[in-house]
Amino acid sequence: MRFHQRVVVVTGGAKGIGAGCADVFCAEGGRVAVLDRDVAAGNDTVARLNAAGPGQALFLACDVGQPSQLAAAIDDVVRTWGRMDCLINNAGVHPPATTLDDTSVEMVEDLMRVNFLSSFAAAKFALPHLRITRGTIVNISSMTAVLGQDRSCAYASTKAAQVGLTKALAVELGRDGIRVNAILPSNIDTPLMHEWAATLDDPQSALERVAALQVFGRMGTPQEIGRIALFLATDDSSFITGQAIEAEGGASLDY
Repeated sequence: MRFHQRVVVVTGGAKGIGAGCADVFCAEGGRVAVLDRDVAAGNDTVARLNAAGPGQALFLACDVGQPSQLAAAIDDVVRTWGRMDCLINNAGVHPPATTLDDTSVEMVEDLMRVNFLSSFAAAKFALPHLRITRGTIVNISSMTAVLGQDRSCAYASTKAAQVGLTKALAVELGRDGIRVNAILPSNIDTPLMHEWAATLDDPQSALERVAALQVFGRMGTPQEIGRIALFLATDDSSFITGQAIEAEGGASLDY
């Protein structure tokens, strides 16, 4: 078990990529704290994880857009399990496809608070605990950070900001033995993906086109991203920091 009795905090861990990360870490013996504002989904995920084992899981209701809630949740995790070894900043939202003309400044501010500021704040609050364990931070960004996306200028910008944070923190925290990396998924079969597709004219055709973009002809799974996160959280990646790993199934190839 590669994460036996070590502690990971997963924001947005109730569904999608966050739940996939929780699955993988729990299966490797980890103690998994799932932070999410969806209480029903969070409780269901944690119940499933505890039934499956061999690790343990707990759920903490948390709106990551509220820094005070993030700080309290991280304190609760450390109070419960006595340590923190990894922070996975996964929580995020993808608004409907929206042109620049129709994107208000207030919309961008709200999106930046959830998708970027939460990553910054969680890293800040986790830092004293990660210094003790010489732990890791994994930021779940997006391929839109480097490729862009039509009618998603605000979303792509928040994800690019996560990559900049990753690289800056890797430099700053390396002297403390803390490694910071990002994962940039392309198209992953998650509830968020289906919610985004539902905002388009033909959701089913959109999902089929999205799947066809990968060289495998399919979208990735949340657990596949979770396994990359596990690699980045263990000594298997001990000489890797500041990297934005493009987990995109070959979607950006063959230009």
